[in-house]
Amino acid sequence: MGWNNWYHYNCVYTAQTILDNANLLATTGLAGLGYNTVSIADCWMLQTRDAQGNLQVDPVRFPRGMKPVADTIHQLGLKFGIYEDAGYETCATYAGSGQPIGGGKDHFVEDTQLFTSWDVDYLQMDGCYVYVDTPSGFQTAYAAESAALKNAGRPIVFSELAPAAFDYSPEWYDVLTWVRDYGQLWRTGDDLGNDVNHPGASLFGCVLWNYAYNLPLGRFQRPGNWNDPDFIIGGDGWMSLAETRSQMALWSMMSSPLILSVDVSQLSQDELEILGNQQVIAIDQDPLGQMANLVSRNPSVDILFKPLSGEEYAVAVLNRSDSSAQVQVLPAELGFTVGPNCSMDAQNLWSGELQSPLTALQVEVASHDTEIWRVQFSADCGTPTRTGAIIMTLNQARGTIDGYTRCLDSSSAVEACSGIPEETWTVTARGALMAAEGCLTDVGGKAVVQTCIDQDTQYWNYSLAGNLVNQSDQECLTADSTDGVAQSLSMQSCGHNLPNQIWSLPI
Repeated sequence: MGWNNWYHYNCVYTAQTILDNANLLATTGLAGLGYNTVSIADCWMLQTRDAQGNLQVDPVRFPRGMKPVADTIHQLGLKFGIYEDAGYETCATYAGSGQPIGGGKDHFVEDTQLFTSWDVDYLQMDGCYVYVDTPSGFQTAYAAESAALKNAGRPIVFSELAPAAFDYSPEWYDVLTWVRDYGQLWRTGDDLGNDVNHPGASLFGCVLWNYAYNLPLGRFQRPGNWNDPDFIIGGDGWMSLAETRSQMALWSMMSSPLILSVDVSQLSQDELEILGNQQVIAIDQDPLGQMANLVSRNPSVDILFKPLSGEEYAVAVLNRSDSSAQVQVLPAELGFTVGPNCSMDAQNLWSGELQSPLTALQVEVASHDTEIWRVQFSADCGTPTRTGAIIMTLNQARGTIDGYTRCLDSSSAVEACSGIPEETWTVTARGALMAAEGCLTDVGGKAVVQTCIDQDTQYWNYSLAGNLVNQSDQECLTADSTDGVAQSLSMQSCGHNLPNQIWSLPI
């Protein structure tokens, strides 16, 4: 958790900008709630190194250098973060740490030593202008920086932007498989509000898009390693209070880093209360560290379910539409084997209202808003199974949730998600994929739903790459179309990052 200048200020900032916001984190109480790392983004350095090859701090932005800024931030009881790039230039074309054009010696060790002398606690490393612009070239660069940090002499959190450099190609999944070996968090895709990728899109539309591409990546995340869908930008004047609540709730359901990128002085009291909601922050920071499951999705509403430590759970309902939505969530829809006396105690984390006992969550969700609850279930509800939607994502349809996501239904088709019961699946401990009508079965090269029986043709191994591999013949579940509308499923040899073989399952 923390604050970064990039989204609100880009390169238009000075040392005083950074220190003003750091002071406000402390005086508003946000720092005490966990927003305790102040990190500086691109443009803090000059475009060239000195004669000895050292980075040079911009004397106009930082007339006293960087160490006094770091010291002042530390005196406030906060941590200090800095930015660099794995390429020969940063994204704003300042001096990078990576190999120069044409190859040669990088500067990862020397730059890390400089950061250590400033008592840096957090390093964000971008991925622009990497000389060897391939996944393996990126891996070499980030591995080198990781090694330098391990020898830095002080703990420095490593934030990698490597996956985002490949987020429009199948190689995205290759990078996601190795980044957790080197750092603690990584940017999974687009900058929020990036008008190059989303011309004319609303800012809330960009928030929903970052949520959409991050949510299916739960398999890559584990405690100590976090998917990062970019900054919290609610309160910046471009999103309503409802939309700000949605971003906080969705990021918390995904266990995402909560890094503000706003002018803290401009936050209203209502915005401060949303961003500083201790109960919602606790959902994000829960030590179990599990991302939410997508229970169901229709053209208006998403329902999310997240296990927490201590046998508690979080439930969130997002209304993406322009009208209010009446929603009911039953324990059975969340994977509970409901007994006759199943009930739940639910606290709405925005209103604070505690309701008990309930047999269902019933709520009217305002347009663009997200309701979120902390829930305890009675013993008669049983233990939840891994239940929810199985989805396929479409690279060529990036930008909108409905265009990007396709749901597997029990008629063995892949279609636009509609939230119908036929799109609900349970993943058993042994790897069966169960719908109400039976189990997904490998039958002579086709995948169809049949009565559940104990045989290998109904059991599936799930790879980190996202492949569903049948245990009987080691072939992969494959949609017969790559445009997201598939009327049948087949079993084919597993390819490398084939989009019609990559699935997201309930965790």
